[in-house]
Amino acid sequence: MDFQLSDDQRALRSGMRDLLGAVFDRDRLRAAVDRDGALDRSLWRELGAAGFFALRLPEEAGGVGLGLPEAVLLFEEAGRALLPGPLVATHLAAGLVKGAAEGEAVVTAVAGELPVAHLAEADAVLLAGAEPLAGEALRAFVAAARPVRSMDPLTPLHSAPADTKRPPAVSVRTRADAERAPAATERTPAHAGRFRFEAALLTAAEQLGSAARTTEAAVQHARERQQFGSPVGSFQAVKHLCADMLARTEPARAAVYAAAVTGDRAEIAAAKLLADEAAVRNARDCLQIHGGMGFTWEADVHLHLKRAWLRAASWLTAAGAEELLAAGLGTAGRLPRSSAAYGRPVPEAGGGG
Repeated sequence: MDFQLSDDQRALRSGMRDLLGAVFDRDRLRAAVDRDGALDRSLWRELGAAGFFALRLPEEAGGVGLGLPEAVLLFEEAGRALLPGPLVATHLAAGLVKGAAEGEAVVTAVAGELPVAHLAEADAVLLAGAEPLAGEALRAFVAAARPVRSMDPLTPLHSAPADTKRPPAVSVRTRADAERAPAATERTPAHAGRFRFEAALLTAAEQLGSAARTTEAAVQHARERQQFGSPVGSFQAVKHLCADMLARTEPARAAVYAAAVTGDRAEIAAAKLLADEAAVRNARDCLQIHGGMGFTWEADVHLHLKRAWLRAASWLTAAGAEELLAAGLGTAGRLPRSSAAYGRPVPEAGGGG
């Protein structure tokens, strides 16, 4: 079985990177920071025109007709570029909320107890086990919410009214899901909780993109920054930091790509766990390699770290992922007590080796 990206998938990823380089370069990133994360509606429409939100809708419904593996590639590029906005919720709302697929509507979501991102600018809100809020119901919802301080300057947050703070229900599905999904089983992405776990996987893809970008930024700075007449990258301690960043990023990449193919809940949990760790720890190491300038507002490193912290708490936390994986281990069969393949018995516990 070949898990390498196809030529079409590579072209899709390259095209999205080129698009984001043109419509959301560093100047636009900094402009978004200066306006406290307020969304650029023209950018949202450009993403819609490029098929970012309608990627998984069937072609007959006006979508691109691709799948979750391709969506992961696009969200990886979005994370790499620090693209702001409720990208995951709007993508999942395509075909469910009018205008979401085209980028004409901004859709956010209530995810358990967490604050809601970009609520003041949203045209609709996805709720657990209920129809999306829009119109008068949305205005009442926004009026009852209260703004809270966000660690990420690109992500304004609101605390949702208390009666909506419940985990996403397993019945929330997109129209694309309903039209394409196979029969629900424990090993298909149509099982209970699909909405929540797809959101977790797409968030993990954003984390992966951020982890890869901070690795590249750290390596570039280590090559260019001179200390004692040599690049700082020639010092062993810095080499180890850069190597550790890569060693976290690539296993996370393999886990995210594999989970996108299988859609399995346990694999998505593992992918989120690895991608969160890679994004947060890589941003920290990148900041350390940059030294004193890494702590300044003008550097972009802190933006990756703050966004990584925020995403790590979204949809599926480390504790939740660990619990899910542990539950899966509890249902696995017992391991054999000996292995003929290695030609020797496995010693009893406490029996020495």
